[in-house]
Amino acid sequence: MAKYVPDVKTQRWVVIAPGRTRRPDEAALEKPVCPFCLGNEALTPPEVYRIGGGEKDKPGWQVRVVPNLYPITDIHEVIIHSPDDAHDIEDLPIEQVTRIVTSYRDRYCFYKESGHVLIFCNHGLHAGASLTHPHSQLVVVPRQINLDTLSREPLANIVEENTYFRTYCPDFSQWPFEAWIAPKGVGTKFCDVGDEELQDLAAVLQTAIQRIKAVYDDPASVIHHADIPFGYNFYIYHGVNWYIRIIPRFIHRAGFELGTGLNVNVVDPSHAAEKLKNMNTTVENGT
Repeated sequence: MAKYVPDVKTQRWVVIAPGRTRRPDEAALEKPVCPFCLGNEALTPPEVYRIGGGEKDKPGWQVRVVPNLYPITDIHEVIIHSPDDAHDIEDLPIEQVTRIVTSYRDRYCFYKESGHVLIFCNHGLHAGASLTHPHSQLVVVPRQINLDTLSREPLANIVEENTYFRTYCPDFSQWPFEAWIAPKGVGTKFCDVGDEELQDLAAVLQTAIQRIKAVYDDPASVIHHADIPFGYNFYIYHGVNWYIRIIPRFIHRAGFELGTGLNVNVVDPSHAAEKLKNMNTTVENGT
């Protein structure tokens, strides 16, 4: 079971989860066998949700959800984005991205009475992924635990919008080219998103990551580092006035940030938004 330990002075907590040390290190394996690939369903715990045809724990799925073998919390699931081992949200057909965000919504709704439901994605080994096969995770944290998570930041530096959502770079961005996606309405939780809205959400989520990837690929970018592979994290806020926060992993945090709790952002959010917005032609043309 997860062990929650509070700080003696602040409202922050840590989770003690020694079982996480047993996670597979795919980079260290000579010939890794991916448990998330089609045909390897027997290598995971029994699935709890799927989109697509076929029998439970058999091929035919398009999105598959299984319990995490190495949980952080007492409820911890893995959402496998697709049978494709190499392509993630920024590369998949938009219909598949819609299936992914639909699975997010459905699993959130399933656990909404069980505690704080947090859905997050680690893309890239340096962003925290232990397996390269694209996937997200869902954890449920007891309600009495204070989550040290930002509330929705005010709208500023808009990059893109469609019928239901806006992508923007908040003035309080802590990371270079950090992007947030927020619904145009207020007072809702993620479980309130309807099917039509999910299609819009899939579109802005995909294009936001595509824009960030285009910035990463630009040799003239101020954050271009050949030694840091492309990676990002995103999470869906657990409470009212939900949002998706996308954090590109273009830089490493160092002693100043760790020692002070202050984050140094080397790119002004207004400049980041303008740069991301100008990636539109690159994204649409696929060049």
